[in-house]
Amino acid sequence: MLLDLLIRLHVQLQLLFQRKEGATAIEYLILVAIVALVILAAGTTLKPQITAFFTKITTAITPTP
Repeated sequence: MLLDLLIRLHVQLQLLFQRKEGATAIEYLILVAIVALVILAAGTTLKPQITAFFTKITTAITPTP
């Protein structure tokens, strides 16, 4: 799923850069939506690793009595 979204984003960016006329606002909106979906999918997938990372940091900086 994530790879599919990245491939679609790559294709859309290539098409955008090859065009001679400027992009419309709706095209930019679509690109922003795709990037947001990729970030959301990555955050959902990596949630356990991110949580473990911040837990490790919290335990490292918490003073022990």
